[in-house]
Amino acid sequence: MSESQRHIFTSESVTEGHPDKMADQISDAVLDAVMKDDPYGRVACEVLVTTGLCIVAGEITTGTYVDVSRLARSVIDEIGYNDANFGYDAVTCGVLNVLQSQSPDIAMGVDVGGAGDQGLMFGYACEETEELMPMPITLAHKLVRRLSDVRRSGELPFLRPDGKSQVSVEYENNVPKRIEAVVISTQHSDSISTETLRAEIRQHVIDPIVPGALVDAGTKYHINPTGRFVIGGPHGDTGLTGRKIIVDTYGGMGRHGGGAFSGKDPTKVDRSACYMARYIAKNLVAAGLASRCEVQLAYAIGVAEPVSVMVNTFGTGVIEETKMIRLVRDHFPLTPKGIIDHLNLRRPIYRSTAAFGHFGRSEDSFTWESTAKAGEIRAAGGMAQAAAKL
Repeated sequence: MSESQRHIFTSESVTEGHPDKMADQISDAVLDAVMKDDPYGRVACEVLVTTGLCIVAGEITTGTYVDVSRLARSVIDEIGYNDANFGYDAVTCGVLNVLQSQSPDIAMGVDVGGAGDQGLMFGYACEETEELMPMPITLAHKLVRRLSDVRRSGELPFLRPDGKSQVSVEYENNVPKRIEAVVISTQHSDSISTETLRAEIRQHVIDPIVPGALVDAGTKYHINPTGRFVIGGPHGDTGLTGRKIIVDTYGGMGRHGGGAFSGKDPTKVDRSACYMARYIAKNLVAAGLASRCEVQLAYAIGVAEPVSVMVNTFGTGVIEETKMIRLVRDHFPLTPKGIIDHLNLRRPIYRSTAAFGHFGRSEDSFTWESTAKAGEIRAAGGMAQAAAKL
């Protein structure tokens, strides 16, 4: 097998106790609080967490009241930072609320159904996993979720909320063949030895998640490779909303338009159009029209219709990509209002998206993960394929 036909791709994920993810969850908790009472409220909420402090900033226009300080402390507590010995805790940290109202200049374009900003958004899907997601990010997410589960259940009581995973998958002709490397770095109590921690993480976190059929003698495991990770969370590293956009999406497989999701209401196409792009790509793959698919949507501020639509199947499509673009325009609503209504986005569903990825999820609130359009698209694609042969 030549070198060009084999490659290794790596993706990472982080736990809900990682400081950047803490900021994302607080931002989305503020959004949910607004959406609960005011589904048409406008929210652009940014958070910074650092030693002893949580700063909540951004622009909100709403008729409801949100107790930001109490809400932020509640999220921090639920994540697991509720003990001063962890270096950061919900009771003693300061919360600074510097939210202000949204600019009326932006509202003029959004109120009439236009996009809340310009930008380009990507969605991606592939046949590598049952979730139609790339395998490296799927396994990375499952590892950190497992890390969180064994901490919360008390199965591994020495764990603390901060942690990371990384998975390297070797591909042959673009098909996953084996796991090259698994990395886990987890915050822990000072009392546990490195040797014991590594053995417990291998037994209780890695082995239950990583498929044995993809592991061989050459698979490498790096568990807390520096040896100690006692100081973590905001005490060890400042966290910011929107700094884990690759973790949030496809782990680097498939492109990213650069816009973060958390803290933004669905009139912001940075969020809603990315959800629609994933929905489109997933349905095209589920319909059997491609085994890999990337969709790009692009918008201008205040303009409802996208300025461009692109479909890339990486040579795996069964019909021409120009025909797929026509299918997309004919079968999917692409205006901000159409996206919001079709995916039912004016609801308090966002905090759950802010940890373990926005895509490849099975919860009912993740409407953009539905493949309900696949049958309709398959039929339309078959008609287009038949027409092309005439």
